[in-house]
Amino acid sequence: MSAFPDNFLWGGALAANQVEGAWNVDGKGPSVADVATYKPDLDPTEYAAHHTVSSATVRAALADADDTYYPKRRGIDFYHRWNADLDLFAELGFKTLRVSIAWSRLFPTGEESEPNEAGVRFYEQLFAKMTELGIEPLVTLSHYEMPAALALKYNGWVDRRVVGYFETFSRACFERFGPWVKLWLTFNEIDSIIRHPFTTAGILPDLCGDGGVEQACYQALHHQFLGSALAASACRELIPGSQVGCMLTKLTTYPRTCHPDDVLATLEKNLQNHFFADVQVRGAYPALTLRSLERRGVTIDTQDGDAAILKAGTVDFVSFSYYMSMTESVDPDAERTPGNTVLGVKNPYLPSTEWGWQIDPVGLRTSLIELYDRYGLPLFIVENGMGAVDELTADGKIHDPYRIAYFRAHLEQMGEAIDRGVELMGYTSWAPIDLISASTSQLSKRYGFIYVDADDMGRGTYDRYRKDSFAWYQKVIASNGADLA
Repeated sequence: MSAFPDNFLWGGALAANQVEGAWNVDGKGPSVADVATYKPDLDPTEYAAHHTVSSATVRAALADADDTYYPKRRGIDFYHRWNADLDLFAELGFKTLRVSIAWSRLFPTGEESEPNEAGVRFYEQLFAKMTELGIEPLVTLSHYEMPAALALKYNGWVDRRVVGYFETFSRACFERFGPWVKLWLTFNEIDSIIRHPFTTAGILPDLCGDGGVEQACYQALHHQFLGSALAASACRELIPGSQVGCMLTKLTTYPRTCHPDDVLATLEKNLQNHFFADVQVRGAYPALTLRSLERRGVTIDTQDGDAAILKAGTVDFVSFSYYMSMTESVDPDAERTPGNTVLGVKNPYLPSTEWGWQIDPVGLRTSLIELYDRYGLPLFIVENGMGAVDELTADGKIHDPYRIAYFRAHLEQMGEAIDRGVELMGYTSWAPIDLISASTSQLSKRYGFIYVDADDMGRGTYDRYRKDSFAWYQKVIASNGADLA
């Protein structure tokens, strides 16, 4: 008997900027993702330094019409292949598919009052076909793809006017796609604004002024909290029966040792991670966070009515990504290892992927129990997976037992958490099909159950091939998680 409930939503997760391509087609404007460059040799420990951008580099990138070194401009051509790709997802047995809406496909500069109808038609067709196939859309409003024009003109979310532009975009999405979409997420990994401010919020360091990037990040974050709350309230107003969730990078961290200083450092790190969901679940800033910001000299400019907006726009469920756990230590010489654009102290008890991400299935169970106990809301795992180098054989096969082993171990721990009493709505793997990597813009870092025949430079047929893991995940879904063999 399966531990998973009968209505469990099995599926996969995509982001528009990593799959759609067609970056300048049918009226779409450029987004912050369209200026992200290919970084194949990037040392993950130096990601933040290499991720620095300026208004000058953004303008230079936008003046370059070539997509060779801007892989997110071409994605995996989902914009033209979505119909056949949805058929493959239906063949897998998907109950849900997480996608995002490219803001600049609907509002090219972000400042328009009415959406681009060609962009609207694309998503209407996508959601209608998903519904026809019995695949429930789970839609993210903002997934690292805000209009580049808003970054250059307003320094992204630092300017409060962007809240209004986002509300216009959100309401257009609810009004036009509400007939098909009942499950929504506001911001993907909203906590990532501290790790990559430009990707998440369009923040350009040279436009930040005397307060610096940290001050700009927390001001922009406050505006995103307001945008999320306004979107949640609008969604419930415009789409009866809808549900809105927040989305957190779950950075579960253990003490490297039982030394009290390591334990305290770990507590602080976990509290910082939870803060981003705390505001969206509880509708207010935690007192400890406010004190921490005060001690660091960070001030947030608020207006009358902000507290009421946050309180009225809390979320219905908590979603999160989980790829790995980390440890923390006050030892400055402790060996560090990369993760989802973060660094943590290496755990000697865990294996690692080819990109150094440590594999910790038990950490997923820990995360589920911790989040459910903290918030008491339904949970949704909306990203989990491993990047690996896959080989396409001469007969069109891809043998990936390492991927099957990774997912099996994590799904087993999910079942244990459900048996423990955790209310889990669903699971969307990252990603069901190979796509462009968020950090290094590689395609050779492959996540999918479906292989895309293209290389990092965009050369290839873009034909799709089922990997061995495709048949395995198909069986898992058909058995509702009972058969993981």
